[in-house]
Order: sequence, then C-alpha cells, then structure tokens
Amino acid sequence: MAAHAGSGHTAIVIGGGLAGMLAVTALLGHVETITVVERDRYPAAPAFRKGVPQARHLHILLSGGQRALDDLLPGTVAALTEAGARSLYLPRDLLTRTPTGWQRRFDERRHPTLSVTRPLLDAVVRERTLLAAAASPTRVEVLEATEAVGLTGDAGRVTGVRVRSRGGEPADRSARELSATLVVDASGRGSRAPQWYAELGRPAPHEETVDAGIAYATREYRPSDPDTAPDVGVNIPGWPQCPRGGAYVPVEDGKWLLTLSGVRGHHPPTDAQGFLGFSATIGDPYVHELLARAEPVSPVHGFRDTCNRRRHFERTDAAPEGFLALGDAYCTFNPVYGQGMSVAALAALAVRGTLERTGGPVPGFTAEAQRAVSRAVDPAWVAAVGADRPYTTDGDAGAGRGERLAAWYFDRLVARAAIDPVVGAAYRDVFCLTAPLSRLVAPRIVLRTVFLPRRPGLAAPPEAVETV
Repeated sequence: MAAHAGSGHTAIVIGGGLAGMLAVTALLGHVETITVVERDRYPAAPAFRKGVPQARHLHILLSGGQRALDDLLPGTVAALTEAGARSLYLPRDLLTRTPTGWQRRFDERRHPTLSVTRPLLDAVVRERTLLAAAASPTRVEVLEATEAVGLTGDAGRVTGVRVRSRGGEPADRSARELSATLVVDASGRGSRAPQWYAELGRPAPHEETVDAGIAYATREYRPSDPDTAPDVGVNIPGWPQCPRGGAYVPVEDGKWLLTLSGVRGHHPPTDAQGFLGFSATIGDPYVHELLARAEPVSPVHGFRDTCNRRRHFERTDAAPEGFLALGDAYCTFNPVYGQGMSVAALAALAVRGTLERTGGPVPGFTAEAQRAVSRAVDPAWVAAVGADRPYTTDGDAGAGRGERLAAWYFDRLVARAAIDPVVGAAYRDVFCLTAPLSRLVAPRIVLRTVFLPRRPGLAAPPEAVETV
C-alpha cells in the first residue's frame, strides 16, 4: 500500500552513501517526504570521498545483490555495465586458488559478479535513485555537508534527528532538529547509534564482534599491452597455513585493482616496493607474475577496519519505535569477502517488503523491518564469521562444539566445491546470496562432501573452460 497525500509519514535517512540511497528507494511511495542527511558534498563526477573510507579498494556486487538492486531500481545493473563495470561469471571468469589447489572453471552462467570501483557504483545508484524519486509521489531532499549529532525523542520512541552544518561560518553550525515518523541510520561503520541510545536513556543493543585482525592494501594497475591482458580475474584468498592473499580483477576504464590482504603479523605494506614484494608471498606466484606485464597507476592505499561487527537491533525491545539501522550501521563484514554492497541491497529490499505488508511506517513497523533486515544479513554473517574465526585471538577456544563441527564440514565443502560441479554450484548459490544456508546441508551435498574422497584441486591456473 503506497502512501498518499495527507498520510503524514515522513522519514530521515542518516547517510547518503550506497546503503542510504537504497533505503530511499525502499521508502519511495510509502512516505510523503524523505530527508537525506549526508556529511560530505557529492562530487560532480565519480570520485573518491572521505566519507567512504573503503572506496579505493576492490568492490564486487554478487549476483544476489544485483537481483536485489535491479528489483529496487530496474535497469541499474545495465547502467553500471554501460558505464564500464566488468561482469565476471563465477567460476568461469575468476581463477580461484583454494588451499587444496586451483578451482576448475565450470561454465555455469548462473552467477555474474560485477566488478566496479566504488565511486562509479555510488554515482550511478545515486543518480538513478534521485530520478526514481522525481517520478514518485515522495519528495526527497538531500542535505549535503550536514551531520547528524543526535536523536530526538525518548527511550520508547525516536521522533527525529538533531543535525548541524559542516563547514561555513560558526554561526551556521548550531544544531537544529528535524522531526520524522521514521529515522533510518545508514551512516556506516562510524555509526554513533550506541551513544545516541545512551542520550535517550536506553542501553545500547548487544554487540557481537569477530575480529581476525585482517588488513589489506590496494593499488590500481593498467596492463602494458591490453591485447595480452588476462581475460579473467584472479582470486588467491589466504588460509591458515598461508595467511596472506590477493585478488586481481578488472574494473572500468581498462584498469585493474590488486588488493592484498593478511592477518595479524602478515599485513601488506603500503609502500610501492613492499607491496610488490608482498604479492610474491601469497599462496601462489601467478598474480605476482601478472604484475610484470602491468604498470601501477595509483599509490598504495591501506585499510585496517575489517572487524565483523553486528549490533543486534532486531532483538526484542532492542530498538525504540521509529528507528531502523541498515548497512554497516547494523552489521559490518570483513570487506575482503565482498558481501557488503550485496547485503545492503538485500536489506533494503527486505525493508520495502515490510512496508508493503504494513502499509507504511506504522506502529510496530520498525521492529518487523529490523527482523527482516536481520534475516537478509544472516547468510553473509555466518559465512564471514565462520571464515574469520580461525584467525581470531581465541581461535577455536571461542567456538563451541557445534561451531567447530561446522568449521570442519565447511572446510571439506570448500575443498570439494573446487572440483565438484554439484557441490560447487550449491556453494556458489549461498556465497552469491541467492540461496539459504540450508542449501549447503541438503542430503545430496552432505553425502558428496562427507563421503566422497577429499581430492586436491588443479596444480596450475586452468585455461580450459568446462561445460556443465
């Protein structure tokens, strides 16, 4: 049920990045007005900006995220492709080195993965969101160079946001209040919701963290001879016996991004010589060899805030009425797994579905919507935490018997997926966020994972593509 004139529902979205814009698309037609509060000023053309600290690093949009994005904003994936984003089908177009060897290149044509720089993706999504807003009954206003400094209301209900301008004359930076039926926190990893909760007189939601201490560094390259450049990306993730990894993938404008990563004690250097040397120490020399045929076109940029963090706003009575957390403000993932943008799209789609069921941000909506967001986040959270747990300071000591059994099973499943088209298809369905976790424990998958012999992957990067 869409909002109509006189419904009186209004919304404020804190943060005008990807999650914020997707929240706007979910709200269109269900509220009369949306005010977006954005700390930065948007660049005139796609460019890196301070408010998106991960922007210089590798970003991918998984097939599940692409479907959600096109459901929210039809035609956006095509627009990104037209703007230069590269589409790589998994596993055909991404050579992947697993702990047991190289993965076979099955030509499934089921999971296209979009490789794109973050500034281009943000610019395209923002443009299409604002165009959709102009065609909707909802009026959208974006307050650039404006920051949220607190919530208004009380412990039981949020009624708006206190904001102030950034920059300009001091007299212009005094706080003012904006009222709203619904406040959506899409302010990212730096969300101050816990502090704002304290100001409202309520405890912060329970926070769960799993920190593998991973850091990564990225540099842009351009192949010296585009005609001889590889036509596929390369992914060599770290594993316990070799806790250094790297991914080398094409993006727009004929450029490639190399992101190197490592756990505590194995962080990649951010100087040019050290970065290049580190690329020779990951689990296979293939990427390092490719760099001999490419020229660096940017400095090395590092990033260390990779902790998996989830604030459980979805639990009973964990959030006041009228407050909803999305994107990294709700749940952040180790970015090395490339899930964050796809999860943001799936979460926004969950919010829109809740609005359609409830008829708008009526009493009880935020609790129902936050639970829907939680369900959208769960598969990616379980996968990221499971992958990072072996690298945490407590390691297996922090895991219960069930989690250790799951880790054993998952280890066998990943090894099997590299060589088995049936298990591999199930693994990719879940990894790409198009199937529930239960897909990995379907009887056929369990039998092939547990009872078939564990065999190594390929000894060298495969050239042959196999039909399935």
